[in-house]
Amino acid sequence: MCANVLVAEDDAKQAELLRRYLQHEGHSVVVVHDGRTAIHAARARRPDLVLLDVMMPGVDGLDVCRVLRADSDVPVLMLTARSTEDDLLLGLDLGADDYVTKPYSPRELMARVRTLLRRTGRGTGERVLRVGGITVDPERHTVLADGREVECTPAEFRILEALAARPEQVFTRSQLLEHLHGFDRFITERTVDVHVKNLRKKIEPQPRRPVRLRTVYGVGYKLVGDHAS
Repeated sequence: MCANVLVAEDDAKQAELLRRYLQHEGHSVVVVHDGRTAIHAARARRPDLVLLDVMMPGVDGLDVCRVLRADSDVPVLMLTARSTEDDLLLGLDLGADDYVTKPYSPRELMARVRTLLRRTGRGTGERVLRVGGITVDPERHTVLADGREVECTPAEFRILEALAARPEQVFTRSQLLEHLHGFDRFITERTVDVHVKNLRKKIEPQPRRPVRLRTVYGVGYKLVGDHAS
């Protein structure tokens, strides 16, 4: 599911980290560093989701949330260093849909983003991904190989969806692990290799000589069109 995400975070390094993780998930990202600019950007760009830091100069995140709620029902995920119950309840009372307390795991945050987008029906989840003879439909959770439907486990589907969203891009095993967050606490990079091996049995004309889901030795894997060199 791809979405237009507005990130309002005054810490430049933290904002860049969020940008990288969100773009890796396939989202389009705009970053601002203060509350006033966040309000203007939200009104101008109509994002699908706002990640909103509470502690910002000038207009803080709580006031931004209050203004956004007067204008729209855009989902708001608060990023807060305030961990008391009263502070968290205040954000929710103002209309925030969810919150994450700093310091947080970026992988956990991405899981929260996915959940919030699914729950609110935002983003472009209907987009069908086609790479050569492979079709991945994230909305219907189906995979076709040369027009034939193949059954994939949830983990296999998540890997294939990530690869199909960025054909020709090489994904390291650790990057693919991030897309499996929440499926298995004990998953390892070696497990990724097993999932790839099983996927090849399902989508490759000759699994022992893969032409679609290719290994880039010393780096990871990529999905290519059938006639790519």
